[in-house]
Amino acid sequence: MSGIFLGVDGGGTKTAFCLLGPGDSVLATCEAPTTYHPGRPDRVQAVLAEGMGRLCAIAGLSVEDIAYAFFGLPGYGEISSDVPLLDAIPARILGHSRYSCDNDVVCGWAGSLGGAEGISVVSGTGSIAYGRRDGAGVRIGGWGEAFGDEGSGHWLGVAALQLFSRMSDGRVESGPLLKILREHLGLQADLDLVDVVINQWQRDRTKVAALSRPLVTAARAGDTAAAALLEQAGVELALLVGATDRRLGFPGDEPVPVSYSGGVFSVAEVRAAFARELGPRFELREPMFSPVVGAALHASRLAGRLG
Repeated sequence: MSGIFLGVDGGGTKTAFCLLGPGDSVLATCEAPTTYHPGRPDRVQAVLAEGMGRLCAIAGLSVEDIAYAFFGLPGYGEISSDVPLLDAIPARILGHSRYSCDNDVVCGWAGSLGGAEGISVVSGTGSIAYGRRDGAGVRIGGWGEAFGDEGSGHWLGVAALQLFSRMSDGRVESGPLLKILREHLGLQADLDLVDVVINQWQRDRTKVAALSRPLVTAARAGDTAAAALLEQAGVELALLVGATDRRLGFPGDEPVPVSYSGGVFSVAEVRAAFARELGPRFELREPMFSPVVGAALHASRLAGRLG
């Protein structure tokens, strides 16, 4: 279907916006703060309105020019009472009902596999998988940082903090992570870590997730315990694929396309462990497009089905 299509890819750290024109050409992109505000859909509306206004200004268009839009929102579907409230927000900004909303994991699938059947894993601040077969979609994982999101940036950040505390105490052998985190956080004493994470950061999920980066640095500096955590992250992410495959019931004699998105997959060690754990049952593919372009492509495909 011809026209202008809007894709919105929400996330735990930021929200990305993209407009596609004829021939799936990218007309404009921009970013805004996170739309992860569980229980506060009013805050979601403010972020979407700001981002869409800036996006249309860049493209020299108005929201009325948008033929169809897809909004992938973090946490969508996790608070049942929020779903109808979130579903209603775009209409107040667009002025029409030519849109649909779903979890942001759909953006990762649509972008990485170009909307084809298969399974996609997102690992950024959190982790989640989504697959489609015969028109049916299944989400696996994405249970949140309190007791889930295995293999994600936040999960790795928490693991780095746990490993630091054990090394500091002498419960495990010290490695490069100890010095790297001391310098990264500017700690005068190791116990200052409690003040930084609990008091200053207020356990902020984005800041904790960012500690995955010094963990990678430590692993590459020869820290075997840190390296083992990167390996485990890849294993955990592969488990999401296996569960999605079983739920969708892909035929056992056919290869299942698998792709990925999110910052954790930029770590070569995690990607390698992920690929090893998947094995020959799955056909691992490089991502075709970014999640936000995937969101806009999905909007275009949804519009086409509506005729």
